[in-house]
Amino acid sequence: QVQLVESGGGLVQPGGSMRLSCVASGSIHNINTMGWYRQAPGKQRELVAIITTGGSRNFADSVRGRFTISRDNTKNTVSLQMNSLKPEDTAVYYCNYRIPSTVVNLWGQGTQVTVSS
Repeated sequence: QVQLVESGGGLVQPGGSMRLSCVASGSIHNINTMGWYRQAPGKQRELVAIITTGGSRNFADSVRGRFTISRDNTKNTVSLQMNSLKPEDTAVYYCNYRIPSTVVNLWGQGTQVTVSS
């Protein structure tokens, strides 16, 4: 089993920056995708950014150019650097781990990001 522990989050002013990190522990498959999703009140959970073990990345249009995602495969960590934050980025952010072509699709506990003055 794989456990995901997130860190980061909190309150930031519009235009500010914040970094989220997630550590995966347990039986980590050598081919996996890790990343971040978010869910705002009253809305469905949506993709923010994901990255494969090979380094391929995918971003939501709403964050492309403002957010970057990176990972360290030796430490099984994934980080999301969020710049130029907007109030509409306010949401609970969830770390995700999945193994392609399998049913393995795991979530962290979520961390609140609030962008407000």
